[in-house]
Amino acid sequence: MRHLTQEAPLRALFPAVEPEEAPEAAIVNTGGGVVGGDRYRLDIDVEADAALTITTPAAEKIYRSSGEDAEIVAHLRCGEGARLEWLPQETILFDGARLRRRIEIDLSPNARFLGVETILFGRRASGEWLNHGALRDAWMLRIDGKPAWADAIGLAGDIGARRAERFGLGEAAGYATIVVAGPHASALLPRARDLAQGAATLVNGVLLLRFLDSDAARLRGAVIDTLAALRPEATGGRGVAPRLWLN
Repeated sequence: MRHLTQEAPLRALFPAVEPEEAPEAAIVNTGGGVVGGDRYRLDIDVEADAALTITTPAAEKIYRSSGEDAEIVAHLRCGEGARLEWLPQETILFDGARLRRRIEIDLSPNARFLGVETILFGRRASGEWLNHGALRDAWMLRIDGKPAWADAIGLAGDIGARRAERFGLGEAAGYATIVVAGPHASALLPRARDLAQGAATLVNGVLLLRFLDSDAARLRGAVIDTLAALRPEATGGRGVAPRLWLN
């Protein structure tokens, strides 16, 4: 590692990994959660031919806001021939939470990237639902400086009513997005469609998978199984989810 600057409440810890594994950085929020008005930013550069896995030791909790948005911005850069895995655990939105999140990914032409994000609408097992609040969740992925894929979801106000609309999220406990970019992404499409029950596609050579489930544990299980199946070919990672996911 050439350079590390960090400021509370975010810290990067580096758990031990097997000799053949990429180094792993676990991003820890020592504040215990995110509230309205918080501003978080991560800038991560993986140089040419280097490799890194980024994960978290637990789900990130976005608590009720008194009015202000919380903001999370992650800017990920990957040099020529580099490998980057962005594998945080779930983000849980409590009722009344307000979150604006942006993930920007800049890849060199032969870099390999595997990313996942899971949003949970409260904790259904505890009887907690996200009924009011706001979510703006946006991705931008560029390859060689050119936009290859962009995506955003926006929910605001009476989210319970929005969820019940004809093309809403219904009884879903949450959703997950998996993104694969790199030389081997297109070859993974048939397997991805089996894993995501058809909800996988290619956009400008970027492989996208989406998961939606009424049960948070089942959603998490589907993501873990998919990561285990895709990691070896997508990035050369081990055929399991990160260890911190399984502890």
